[in-house]
Amino acid sequence: MSDNAASTTETFTEEVAPRTTTLRNKIGYAIGDVGNNFLFDMGQLYLLKYFTDVLQLPAALAGTVFLVAKVWDAFMDMSVGTWIDNRQNIGSRGKYRPFILWAAIPLALLLIANFSVPDFSVTGKMIWAYISYMIFGTVYSISNVPFGSMIPTMTRNSQERSELASFRQAGSNLGLMLATIGFMPIVNLLPTDHEGYTVAVIGFAVVGVACQWISYFNIKEVYKEAPKPKATKEDLKKSFKALLKNRPLVTLCIVNLFTFSAFNLKLAVQVYYCEYILKDNTAVSYLGFFSIGMVFVAVALVPLLTKRFDKKTVYSMGCVIWATADILGFFFASNTLLLVIFTSIAYLGNGFTSALNWALVSDCVEYGEWQSGIRSEGMVYSAFTYFRKLSQAIAGFIPGIILTWVGYVPNQQQTATALMGIRGLMFFYSAAMAIMTVIIMHYLYPLTEKRYHEVLVQLLKRRDKDAVVEATSVEN
Repeated sequence: MSDNAASTTETFTEEVAPRTTTLRNKIGYAIGDVGNNFLFDMGQLYLLKYFTDVLQLPAALAGTVFLVAKVWDAFMDMSVGTWIDNRQNIGSRGKYRPFILWAAIPLALLLIANFSVPDFSVTGKMIWAYISYMIFGTVYSISNVPFGSMIPTMTRNSQERSELASFRQAGSNLGLMLATIGFMPIVNLLPTDHEGYTVAVIGFAVVGVACQWISYFNIKEVYKEAPKPKATKEDLKKSFKALLKNRPLVTLCIVNLFTFSAFNLKLAVQVYYCEYILKDNTAVSYLGFFSIGMVFVAVALVPLLTKRFDKKTVYSMGCVIWATADILGFFFASNTLLLVIFTSIAYLGNGFTSALNWALVSDCVEYGEWQSGIRSEGMVYSAFTYFRKLSQAIAGFIPGIILTWVGYVPNQQQTATALMGIRGLMFFYSAAMAIMTVIIMHYLYPLTEKRYHEVLVQLLKRRDKDAVVEATSVEN
């Protein structure tokens, strides 16, 4: 996209979709995702390690908790999205904001329960783990689906959506960074790991609730849709069929199955990599500061890059950087410094994809309405998060299976086969997923900036026409 074309596009966008968010709104949205990550990332970062090394559960058995719970969560996301789209009693707080307020404390309590497993038998521990993690995932869906669905109601401006998505990703990665840097030092301060994990989780849970409440008071829904008529089974069938026909959404869901599973798997495995390959537990904190910190660089670059290139191009560019760094990391990351360098570069590339996901999902909402006549922010977002939850299931399940297959034994000197398995999980899986993402985005994702603007203009004209027809009918 040339400079002149970019300028024309920006002016055009301002005319049909003016800017409607302030810096306060953007920071508030970012703080909300800091809270989301304080409440959510503990499970992705440390729960598998807690299961295998503290509770002494077999790795493969522990991995099934993530598989079952995340598949359950995926279906819950779709159910919550459908419910939210068809709510009838929408109060002055808005359609989505109230969920951020009321779900925060139950979510925090359930997170604490996940890291407070009583000293039961193996069967008893597994039952507790399944139940607590599945209920936690359900409440997280009730909180997070509305939070993610808000961007289309906050602005219709494509560039502003990219900025909001970048702010959200900055908040997400700040939460992830602080969780990575601060969690294990807290654990190590306590007499036992069991006590340490519980205390650390309580601290992050309390701050997570505070962040979500701060977000609630600083974001707003600008474009408020009137409550829809109560949906019939036929209406729901039409809505689900519309989702399947939404090609940009389907493509985005598929690539997120790749990228998000790779990202989460790397987070889960890096604890093992630092302890057993580098023999340096402090490396996890360095990774949190430097590598996740590089995502902030990506978040800052994305709005600048999307002014010159299509979001689709910037997305693929990030995956190329990511794959290259991980391939090099597999062969050369033999000490803490090199691990931090290669992982930082990989996270820079991942930051492009992560920052753009939420903007692309918002574009898919308008595309779906233009294509089918059905507007469903909640269902579109929950369809997207459905695949993200499946990717989390993969990220939790695969390490448990691979670690068992290569002969991993907790808290022991590992065999060469086990070390190679950990190294492959850390680097090769994510590199392969990034390469697959580039291929699929190139051939299957159809929504360029030019195409999105055409869709938006046609959609707004259709809305105006429908409004005139409706007004005429009322007068008659």
